Amino acid sequence: MHEIIYYTLPAALAAGAVIYHSRGKRRQTVVHQAELKEAIEAGLTEPPTLHPVVDLSICMGSGACARACPEKALGVIKGKAVLINAAHCIGHAACLPACPVGAIKLVFGTAKRGIEIPKVAPTFESDVPGIFIAGELGGMGLIRKAVEQGKQALASVAKKPRGDADYDVVIVGAGPAGISASLAAKEQGLRYVTVEQEDSLGGTTYHYPRNKIVMTAPMDLPLVGKVKIRETTKENLMELWQGILDEQQLAVHFFERMEDIQRDGASFIVKTSKDSYRTTNVLLAMGRRGTPRKLGVDGEDQAKVVYRLIEAEQYRDRHVMVVGGGDSALEAALDIAAQPGTWVTLSYRGNAFSRVKAKNRQRIEEAQSRQLIRLMLETNIKSILPDKVITACGDQVEELRNDAVIVCAGGELPSPFLKKMGITVEAHYGE
Repeated sequence: MHEIIYYTLPAALAAGAVIYHSRGKRRQTVVHQAELKEAIEAGLTEPPTLHPVVDLSICMGSGACARACPEKALGVIKGKAVLINAAHCIGHAACLPACPVGAIKLVFGTAKRGIEIPKVAPTFESDVPGIFIAGELGGMGLIRKAVEQGKQALASVAKKPRGDADYDVVIVGAGPAGISASLAAKEQGLRYVTVEQEDSLGGTTYHYPRNKIVMTAPMDLPLVGKVKIRETTKENLMELWQGILDEQQLAVHFFERMEDIQRDGASFIVKTSKDSYRTTNVLLAMGRRGTPRKLGVDGEDQAKVVYRLIEAEQYRDRHVMVVGGGDSALEAALDIAAQPGTWVTLSYRGNAFSRVKAKNRQRIEEAQSRQLIRLMLETNIKSILPDKVITACGDQVEELRNDAVIVCAGGELPSPFLKKMGITVEAHYGE
């Protein structure tokens, strides 16, 4: 009897472990299949930047890549790794070293949608001598890598002969790459100026929602040294950047948009919304968001019109119109509608929200049924007045009381501008 127990008990325990593991895998598959289905139904299947492609013939389904992904973009379905939340993937690349069998490669673009990346040398100089590109514009949105690229690009600039222009380099953009480059320029003793179209530094981070968790890795900043952070909030990261700016007294000009770059002999003239700068070199360190896409209507230049939501509480007791049909527009309208005393209108020129998360679509429908948000589909903004907005739906024109307008219509990518300067822009289709 004891011998039977001695031999059968371990077998039973092993079998139980296998069954438990199998059930866990099945539950995991169900959850990840549901997430993938939701993304497909919302049309959110195209990753915006660098992303993983899994070789299913090699993948063993360990799930290490999914666990390593900070954005939860990867999942495991039927024993194979799958990009289930493609729109969430922002190119952390943590999945690549996590895969135990080398089944992952990182690519830009997909067969359906190419991503345009400017062609640059290992020195980060484009095929237009004197024009350098680093950070998100070059396809690398990760904070740590953007910081490193900004530093390396300025090292390349410093090795070039000094010209007779007023500046050795003009840096366009004050995100991670631009901040790092500005620090490097000061460290190298270069004559530089950094222009930023926003009213604050931080680049893409500046546009994150309040309290968003930001994943990064330790980074080495010129003049500052090692900064050891891995997981932080938007606010803490912005505080870090601002502290560096204040301590180092960097030459950063805010609310100054770069509008044109023209060749002037051996130099360049960088024209901005406020000034012109003659420089030997230019470092383009702006993001891929580009300039916010505007409506092109009368009255849009008023202070009450903005192109992102930073703080919903400032709109309490006000009449607000949100314009757009993407997730950012829906989420902005919902956040504002949650504030006491607000009257929110969501205007969209399309007849349905086809490329948004299912949860956001459901939340908008619920808010509409509770009369928290007025939804105006197939509607265009005709003009914006100090105290109202004029809208048109077909032949029907309507005046709405209004205190603020938030336009969430995306940005105009700078690719045409790069091509105009003669910089080669290559489309990558997942190869």
